[in-house]
Amino acid sequence: MHDELAVATPPVTTNPTAPIENNPKESGWRRERDAVSLPESFRTVRIPKNGSIFRKFLAFAGPGYMVAVGYMDPGNWATDLAGGSQFGYTLLSVILISNLMAIVLQALSGKLGIVTGRDLAQACRDHYSNPVNFGLWILCELAIAACDLAEVIGAAIALNLLFNIPILYGVILTALDVLIILFLQNKGFRYLEALVIALIATIGLCFAFELIWSTPEMGGVLRGFVPTAEIVKNPEMLYIAIGILGATVMPHNLYLHSSIVQTRQFEQTALGKRQAIRFSTWDSTIALFFALFINASILIIAAAVFHTAGRTDVAEIGQAYHLLAPMLGTSLAAILFGVALLASGQNSTLTGTLAGQIVMEGFLNIRLAPWLRRLITRMIAIIPAVIVTAMYGERGTMDLLILSQVILSLQLSFAVVPLVQFTSNKKKMGQFVNPMWLNILAWFIAVVIMGLNLYLLYRTFWG
Repeated sequence: MHDELAVATPPVTTNPTAPIENNPKESGWRRERDAVSLPESFRTVRIPKNGSIFRKFLAFAGPGYMVAVGYMDPGNWATDLAGGSQFGYTLLSVILISNLMAIVLQALSGKLGIVTGRDLAQACRDHYSNPVNFGLWILCELAIAACDLAEVIGAAIALNLLFNIPILYGVILTALDVLIILFLQNKGFRYLEALVIALIATIGLCFAFELIWSTPEMGGVLRGFVPTAEIVKNPEMLYIAIGILGATVMPHNLYLHSSIVQTRQFEQTALGKRQAIRFSTWDSTIALFFALFINASILIIAAAVFHTAGRTDVAEIGQAYHLLAPMLGTSLAAILFGVALLASGQNSTLTGTLAGQIVMEGFLNIRLAPWLRRLITRMIAIIPAVIVTAMYGERGTMDLLILSQVILSLQLSFAVVPLVQFTSNKKKMGQFVNPMWLNILAWFIAVVIMGLNLYLLYRTFWG
């Protein structure tokens, strides 16, 4: 048990296999951790001590994909569709840059959890005063509810497009994901990861077919990944670019990742933690390249199908769904688009409800039954969606979707800054502290995100 509560301090011996001692006074943390993160799944996934590097990597693979779903959620679809239909392939470079930023931040998040034995919420609770912590918790809960709201609406729209289920009923049906999570997590955390990976594969397969049918111009696609000055000079292009950048990194993903990396039974030694950091970083980096493929595919399809035909007004998911079949000449194009949307929405709600539990337990040290915590998270998202849908119909849900992205942009800096601050602190991270080049890069990304989100909020409310 002593090893399980280990935090990062410089080892007292030169032996890299020696356990790292847990002494809060020496480690830079004010107190020992109150409880483990996500206790029902903590250190439940075995890591083979012998075998090839590939076999060990497979044991660590999984958390990165659970994080990646937040980068391909329905909330991102509208900005990708608008960017592709209005400006062709030009904004592919923005998707690439935002994805590279996400890779850095998620690597830091995984490292924080592995090294300190704390998730980001627990680290904030230890470091900041009670009023600051309470404020951070409220902001984070709002962000999770906003993100969950986007996923609920996205899944409901998909059910409406595919099966003509009214959006109001579709919103209510999405609450059933709580039962799926509870069932799979009781079976083992790997089952939950397997479902998430299967849904990501479904989304990827659907868009692979869409890309083949849309026959994009490969030269234009490759040029699109190279940043151009036009993005900054064109106000409308800049606005959509900032929307893509600002809404790509999901704040709850940073809390989620720092917790679920602790489901692995890696050795609580300097060598064991270093190996866990390496494999965790590989896992999240590879998974986020899948997210890059999905987001880039949406923009490429919008550019190849809508922009090429002069339909620069396509910015809504339902509009794109109804136009794909006649413009590509096959009804299967619209069906696969709807299936991908449904898988995306359902996938994101699975991880969003899990993040809600982690945040409440971490910030407040309050332990609720998992089913109750997830039900609360779902109700916070579903109730406003039901009210707005009943009163204003589908148009109201689209406005709610936009509002959810604005709330996410507001909260993001309050997750990124503590993450960079903690991983840059030698007392807290010991020998695993960020090197100078990574510190500079991480703070640069944090400042860029803060600046872009402030500009996005200004344009949204006063621009």
